[in-house]
Amino acid sequence: MEEVLRTANSTPFWIMAFIFVGIVAFQAIVFLRIAKESAPDAGLSETEVKTAIRTGLISSIGPSFGIAIVLVSLIALIGSPLTLIRIGIIGSAATESSAAVIGANAFGMELNSPDFTLQAFSAVVWTMCIGGMGWLIFTALFTKRLGATQSKIEKKNPKAMAIISLAAMLGAFAFLASQQMINSANHVIAGVAAIATMIILMKTADRKHIAWLKEWALGISIVVGMTAAYFTTLI
Repeated sequence: MEEVLRTANSTPFWIMAFIFVGIVAFQAIVFLRIAKESAPDAGLSETEVKTAIRTGLISSIGPSFGIAIVLVSLIALIGSPLTLIRIGIIGSAATESSAAVIGANAFGMELNSPDFTLQAFSAVVWTMCIGGMGWLIFTALFTKRLGATQSKIEKKNPKAMAIISLAAMLGAFAFLASQQMINSANHVIAGVAAIATMIILMKTADRKHIAWLKEWALGISIVVGMTAAYFTTLI
């Protein structure tokens, strides 16, 4: 295991990690610049753009806490550079953890085994990288076509696209939440507390015309859900 960690934390891995993360950061900056330039064409004011950016920043804080907890365990098993590469590209700690375990098991070893070999580590790396390619390939091949499909739908029925987008978001979040909520009663209570908080905050923001509350609603809901989960473990 010591040989694996020495290799996983070696200079070549760190160089690759900085290159990958640098590309991701560069893409984020380019997308942000393009989005700001295209905002007037989409009917968004400068204030609305700033609000959207601020909301995105605040909303990213809560999920980052959950990822950070998993990161610590991943770093101890597969090293810091590979963890940085995978989380920097995909951003799903749960997916990458599962891929690491599947790769190790496919080689016939446990991920935290003291007899973990370089060959098994190689299997883990290939599993994590190939497993994440599906997302990137689908995005590269179908993003343009999906944009054309969106334009056709909007021409026929402008309301349909808004409804489809809302349904897709609800479906995605429901899928992610339900995956966790089936684990235990503690998870159910945390999920229900977060959902109820989100609904109350959004309703209050609409009625009282409190714009900043909408921006903080997701972050507050996540904290409430995490707090509820913590107290349920004490019962």
